[in-house]
Amino acid sequence: MNHKPGVPPRGVRLLQDPLLNKGSAFTEAERDALGLRGLLPPHVHTQDEQAARVLQHLRSLSDPLEQYMALNSLHDRNEALFFRIVCDNVDEIQPLIYTPTVGLACQRFSHIYQRPRGMFISINDRGRIAEALRNWPLRAGIIVVTDGERILGLGDQGANGMGIPVGKLSLYTACAGVDPALCLPVTLDMGTNNEPLLEDPYYVGLRRRRVTGPAYDELIDEFITAAHEVFPNVIIQFEDFANHNAFRLLHKYRDRICTFNDDIQGTAAVALAGVLSALRIKGTKLADEKLLFLGAGEAATGIADLIVAELVGSGMNLGDARKRCWLVDSKGLVVKSRAGLPAQKLPYAHEHAPIGDFLSAVKALRPTGVIGVAAVGDTFTPQVLRAMAECNARPIVFALSNPHSKAECSAEQAYAGTDGRALFACGSPYAPVRVGTKTLVPRQGNNSYIFPGVGLGAIACGATRITDEMFLASAKTLAAQVTPADLDQGSLYPPLANIREVSAQIAAAVVEIAYERGLAAAPRPKNSLEHVRKQMYDPRYPSYA
Repeated sequence: MNHKPGVPPRGVRLLQDPLLNKGSAFTEAERDALGLRGLLPPHVHTQDEQAARVLQHLRSLSDPLEQYMALNSLHDRNEALFFRIVCDNVDEIQPLIYTPTVGLACQRFSHIYQRPRGMFISINDRGRIAEALRNWPLRAGIIVVTDGERILGLGDQGANGMGIPVGKLSLYTACAGVDPALCLPVTLDMGTNNEPLLEDPYYVGLRRRRVTGPAYDELIDEFITAAHEVFPNVIIQFEDFANHNAFRLLHKYRDRICTFNDDIQGTAAVALAGVLSALRIKGTKLADEKLLFLGAGEAATGIADLIVAELVGSGMNLGDARKRCWLVDSKGLVVKSRAGLPAQKLPYAHEHAPIGDFLSAVKALRPTGVIGVAAVGDTFTPQVLRAMAECNARPIVFALSNPHSKAECSAEQAYAGTDGRALFACGSPYAPVRVGTKTLVPRQGNNSYIFPGVGLGAIACGATRITDEMFLASAKTLAAQVTPADLDQGSLYPPLANIREVSAQIAAAVVEIAYERGLAAAPRPKNSLEHVRKQMYDPRYPSYA
């Protein structure tokens, strides 16, 4: 991939560059001009014809992991065709390249490994991370980095977690048009405490237990410093770090570099957008709601914090706003009398008698909505759903954990348990559900509605920081894209087919805030939305001849 901008390599080197390769779509003139004569089958296929052929093969495969591998192989050889297929068939393809299939792909990563993508930086690279990053042949504009310790709801996957940053960055391009040449997935291999991985002869990561303490922090700091030395002004997204590191790393770096944590901030924005949509159906205000979270980690406290920010911005005092959100963790209801609570839970530790289980908490608190983010499957039981239906005409039920095996309940269970009255959002996709004479269409509260637009906006204006205000604006912008027709069928999010327009609108909102707060390095455009749209990558092939 070492080539001068606008001057593609020739011959075999061109065919081996996935950013520039067009495969059998190279025209006769291009084959002559670029030294490709004889290196390709003689028939020239249009990109449309190529896409049809790939889709025909993909749909002939019945196993999602096989489909994932086929798409991964295409990504490795022809990025424009890969992104054309994703963009044109996002409802069908996104679940294959990201949740839920990416979870299985991470678990099997070492066994299905085909070729390197992105960069693996290990604890053994201490003192020479900048040297390693200089081996990347392109100018990175955005890095998604994981240490693999908390992959989705699957826990420690070590180096196998690389599937997550690869998938996230694919969505940056597919959903928001971020140029794939700017995207760098990184896995920081700190070791793993996953015994089966340590014993797996095919495991691609370090065969050692996880590094912790000062050595861990030193490697993170060296990586952050090196990334900004090698790629000035790069955006760094923290992804799937365990709770004990995620919060403190975000707090440590958020005011020093352009960074965010999607599990905390992106999840919060997409969940708040879903709640705002639900309120349009209910005809109530956010101040009227009481939300009970199953889970008290990154996602739960991130969502609660953003909801509180919206309530405070609407005029409610901070203490009252926090009392609208309650948490249940593995020990039961989070209450003020419990000792040893971590800092992120303390704002939501309210005065109440201890309650040991979620159903009892629902019955005692009578919340208007339950939000599941604990990655413990089947925890929104029929009894929980019935209790929610008994105290609410339209209960909010968000089963946001993924993949499907970790979902608190399915769409069908949510509707069946509430007589079809649930305002439902999910973390993994579910098919429409027939309830009486009506078909309800649940949609994913997927972060892909939020983070690609945030990243695009930050790149478009040269943002120096990414703030909570930007995520709050993103949530409101996303909710505004939901139409009355969507709401009428129970959909709390717009169709994924509209994702690039949604991302453009979010990016424009981010750009406006960046300029208003003095956080943009690029000259201010006359029209933010028009400027953003001009930045968006088009996967249709260019002409090289």
